[in-house]
Amino acid sequence: MNPEAVVFFLLAGMTVGGAAVCVLARSLIYAAFALLFAFVGVAGLYLLLGADFLAAAQLLIYVGGILVLLLFGVMLTHKLYNLELHTSMHQVLPATIASVTVGALLLRLALVAPWRMAGGRAPGPSTAALGRAFLGDYLLPFEAASVLLLVAMMGAALIVRRKKDA
Repeated sequence: MNPEAVVFFLLAGMTVGGAAVCVLARSLIYAAFALLFAFVGVAGLYLLLGADFLAAAQLLIYVGGILVLLLFGVMLTHKLYNLELHTSMHQVLPATIASVTVGALLLRLALVAPWRMAGGRAPGPSTAALGRAFLGDYLLPFEAASVLLLVAMMGAALIVRRKKDA
């Protein structure tokens, strides 16, 4: 087995294992730290695919921003009002049936589907090409999406700040 396949299976195992512990953990702290391993595994898989920009965005946004915010929120509210923050599992049987069904369908697809290897160019840095696409051919949709997100953020702030009439 070549070293790239070994690294892939290690990263895939770390991602799936972290996601499984995140879902099955009884403690929110353990679930949040397991989510860290899932996010880092996904970033590693992006690197193996040659998508360096996605890997950096995964690390900066999800690990550096969202996960740290989640951990601070859990750690700061854990001792507040003597709350016990534990997750509970409800409807385990339907969730297990759905998970096994989706997993079997994905496994069947992975084993039966005719996979073609994309030829042409070797994996390489994609950040420059992505920047040229965003600021070249796709400038108008990129700016439209940014304006739409800005308007949505302003609308959410307006809804939150609206005074309720009593």
